[in-house]
Parts: sequence; C-alpha cells; structure tokens
Amino acid sequence: MGCPAGIGPEIIVKLFEKHTDFLHYPPAAVLGDMNILRKASQAAGTGIRLREWRPGAPLQPGVINVCPVTELDISAVRWGRASPVTGRASFLYIEQGIKYSMNGSLSGIVTAPVSKTGLRLAGIDYPGHTEIFADHTGCSRYAMMMAGDKLRVVLVTIHLPIRDVPGRISLENIRRTIEITASALKWDFCIPAPSIAVAGLNPHGGEGGMFGTEEADIIAPAIEEVRRSGVDASGPFPPDTVFYQAAAGRFDAVICQYHDQGLIPFKLLHFKDGVNVTIGLPLVRTSVDHGTAYDIAGQGTADCSSLEAALILAGRIVDNRRHLANSDTMEAVH
Repeated sequence: MGCPAGIGPEIIVKLFEKHTDFLHYPPAAVLGDMNILRKASQAAGTGIRLREWRPGAPLQPGVINVCPVTELDISAVRWGRASPVTGRASFLYIEQGIKYSMNGSLSGIVTAPVSKTGLRLAGIDYPGHTEIFADHTGCSRYAMMMAGDKLRVVLVTIHLPIRDVPGRISLENIRRTIEITASALKWDFCIPAPSIAVAGLNPHGGEGGMFGTEEADIIAPAIEEVRRSGVDASGPFPPDTVFYQAAAGRFDAVICQYHDQGLIPFKLLHFKDGVNVTIGLPLVRTSVDHGTAYDIAGQGTADCSSLEAALILAGRIVDNRRHLANSDTMEAVH
C-alpha cells in the first residue's frame, strides 16, 4: 500500500474503481490497512467496496481484497506527514509482501510509494524499496530498471550522492549490471536477443580523456567482457545522445552510470506511465515511478496511471516467466 500518509492508498482505490477488470486479471489483493484505504476512498470519492482477505483464501469478486497488515488509528495519520508510525507501517507491508511471494502465496508484488523520511523516522535504515527487497531475499545480483513503452534504463549505481558515483563505478559493477539486464530482457520481457547500450559517465563520453578517463579505463573494458560472453552490448555512448537513439528503437535498454542520468530522460518520456522494476530478484517486483506526493495527498487529485502500468507489467512478467519456463521458444505471452 505504500506510505499511509501519501497518495498510495488513493491511487489504489482509484485504480480498481477505474478498471474493475483488474479485480479479476491479474488477480490482485492489497497488503495494507483497511482504515486508511476507507479514508482514501472517501477523499477520492470512490464507491468501491473493501473486503478482508487472507493468503490461501479465494479472492472475492467485485471488491478490493485487502490483507490487513496494520490497523492504524486514522486520527494519528495525517495526509502528507511522514512519521514513525507511517514509516513502520510502510516497511511492514513490504515485509509481508516479500514473505508471501517467497512462500508462493503471491506471484508478484506491485509497490506504492514509500517515504524515505518515514523509514528513517521509524529507525529503518534503508534508502528505498530496492535495497529492502534485495536484503530480504538474500539477493546480491540485482538492479533497478525503469521501464516504459519507449525507453528502458538500468542503473549501475542507485541512491548515492553525485560526488560518490565515480568511486562506485567499477568494471565488475558495470559488467554485472549489463548481465542482469540482458537476462531480464530475455526472461521478463521476452526479447530473445536484446541490444543494450551503455552510457558513458562524463560529458561527450570523456572526449578522448579530455573530460575524464572512466570510459576508456572502466566502462569500455566491461562492455568488451560481456560481448565476449555473447551479450549484445555497445558503447560507451555520450549520455546526451544515447537516450534519443534508444527511444527511437535502436536499443532495448540503456545502462546508466548514476540515478539522475537515467531517470531524467526516462521521466521526460514516461512521467505518468513509467514503471520501476527490480530485476535480478527471485520474485517479481514492480512499482510506480513516482514518490508519495505529500503535497497532494488526501485531495483526491492523484493520478493512478503509473500504478496501472506497474500492475499490468507485473502480470506480464509473471506470465512470461511461467511461459518460458515451460517452453522451448521465446515468444511473449503479451
């Protein structure tokens, strides 16, 4: 459900009222709080009903099936205000989702936004969703992908200050990110022979060493290593041109060296319908590509488009993995 004080509860009830077919496919339940969802429904002016559900029980038709993880006092949760209570609740929803997905009760997880401030106030030392999922699944080979119809980007480094990025870019990190991306494009997106571009770090790709040597010293050797293993990766490309080429269809994904290098062009194209996918995990996890939007929480104006795209993509990835696991051909289900 995400942060109880953010727009997560609102976009959930809006999505299911807007698309009642999502109550059936992909069959979905909400891990969250009945009190907060009722409050969000009132704020959004929706009339969809909520019903309590537990893993293993059949989903009830025509209602939002809610697995109650918390039972918060709505008077203690103020729209747009992170607190230790909201931070702890957000974390519990994620924990339960991982538990149910790992034991087979759920096929995948779609997350609404959480507040990093809320997590910190609750004493939970994670910078975001991605790191929580990696830690709780014991996964060391993972990456953050932002996916849309026109552009996919994958990050070598995620939540780091810019000043720390050059020191965290290594041949091993880049090689691992490319390999994880190639595997995800094949298994999750059913692209048999993906073409991957790798962005440089420095302006103009270093301009022959004039603006930096990371391209020649680290990025190019990493690309050469994966190419020897059969991965179609190329670059390093100047960051100011590679995204245009990818959006035009030349590449299936772009490997980006740091957070904003990838997310700025991605959100320019997919601000409303972008999806965050944690690739490399032993479970399926997608998410909205926006934050808690505290400034509009509780006003009934939040847009559920990104959540809609995240739910659709999660269903497709689940189906594609099942299909490919039982087939000799790589043909997408959707």
